Amino acid sequence: MTKVLILGASGQIARWAVQMLGEHADIEQTLLVRDPKKLSGHEPSNAKVVIGNVLDKKLLKDAMTGQDIVYANLTGEDLDKQAQAVIAAMQAAGVKRLVFVLSLGIYDEVPGKFGAWNNATIGEDLKPFRRTADAIEASGLDYTIVRPAWLMDEDEVDYELTRKGEPFKGTVVSRRSVADLITRIIAHPGLHVGESLGVNKPRSQGDKPYFM
Repeated sequence: MTKVLILGASGQIARWAVQMLGEHADIEQTLLVRDPKKLSGHEPSNAKVVIGNVLDKKLLKDAMTGQDIVYANLTGEDLDKQAQAVIAAMQAAGVKRLVFVLSLGIYDEVPGKFGAWNNATIGEDLKPFRRTADAIEASGLDYTIVRPAWLMDEDEVDYELTRKGEPFKGTVVSRRSVADLITRIIAHPGLHVGESLGVNKPRSQGDKPYFM
């Protein structure tokens, strides 16, 4: 039985992942959320809900105990502070496997006109995301960083990957696609260890996302 702690489990990507992981009888989910009202109310039978904040050290320590994998779907101006709390709690509990969702553009890896548009639009907001990536990469944990393109709500699984150091491809990707990648990693923890993965829909190149 694999036990996974999902931080920020009410997020839109995470809600897809929770449902997908519900199909795995050999996985137990602990969903940490600030506001349970943001959950669907139809969580699978292998999921239990814990209400709280990752900056609550005691709560996070208790939630972390006995887990095999941590999947973080967090955001905010203090994202790097949240990440440091997660890393410290994992190290203290002896939990090694981490999947953390960040964003495209944190390594200035998006080329061309789209890269320039992306940086002008969210470049300042990406600073805590980059600090978070640096902290994760220096943590000694078995991490996978996930860097999605601009997110869309289409009910589809259609994506390709790029690695750190490679130019980012495409402009968009569905939340369900990102959740599919995360679910695959949780179900097969040996996948993509120590990698930072860009995720985009194939053939979605452009000067900016189609919906902007």
